[in-house]
Amino acid sequence: MPTTIDTEAAQETLDIVQQTLQAFSWKTAGVLVCLLVAAIAAIRILVTLADRAMVQAKLDRGVRIFLRSGLKVTLWVVAVCVLLGYLGVPMTSLVALLSVLGLAVSLAIQGTLSNLAGGIMLLSAHPFSAGDFVEAGGVSGTIQEVGLIYTKLDTADNKVVYIPNGEISSKTIVNFSGNDKRRVELKFTAAYDAPAERVKECIARVVGEHPLTLPTPEPLIRVSGYGSSSVEYILRTWCATEDYWTVYFDLLEQVKAAFDGAGIEMTYDHLNIHMVDKRGE
Repeated sequence: MPTTIDTEAAQETLDIVQQTLQAFSWKTAGVLVCLLVAAIAAIRILVTLADRAMVQAKLDRGVRIFLRSGLKVTLWVVAVCVLLGYLGVPMTSLVALLSVLGLAVSLAIQGTLSNLAGGIMLLSAHPFSAGDFVEAGGVSGTIQEVGLIYTKLDTADNKVVYIPNGEISSKTIVNFSGNDKRRVELKFTAAYDAPAERVKECIARVVGEHPLTLPTPEPLIRVSGYGSSSVEYILRTWCATEDYWTVYFDLLEQVKAAFDGAGIEMTYDHLNIHMVDKRGE
């Protein structure tokens, strides 16, 4: 029912516009030109003031561009309504026509509007910036560009991935570069006959000698479990975020070398079989 009414109102508006054009005169044209010039000047002034306000509010550049464009479109719609109103076009019919057009456009670009809203949220909340390594939308990689519709990132295997902002804003975002320090957590195993204090001292020496590990917070080295064939030790130490993978792989290699030098066996799952000789009974 509302659709039928809007369609009739839109047809009525078109008929009125056609009649107005037929009765158009030079005097009317002169007034319209004056109104148009005034509208252009007013739009420029309002947009400039809005730009200054957004800069002072420290809004992201992408958000400012979007809001500026939206404001200009709105002001031009108002200006066109004023000009058509001068020509005698009823505002109720004009609003009905615009509502029909707006509904059609919104349905056609529904997915794009969802991504646009997600882009505005990302640019406003700043969960990440260009250069950050994140996990977002089910993909891990380094952020290259945050747009209003898509976010561009490079994966570890050098693929360029464009993720719709609607998917990112609706899911959990993990920013691995958000802080300047990261904790490296590793687990090592040693044989049961290796003294625990000796094992921990060996790991602590490797950590202390590494140039990229941080002395504070103090590294944690403790027994974390007892397996069927080995004792499990956990190491937690801190480093600068950009040094995370270097420290991670260095410690894996250097602790193994230190264990070998200290005669500590990094045992694996095995089964001990004890043979009992009953021939002497």
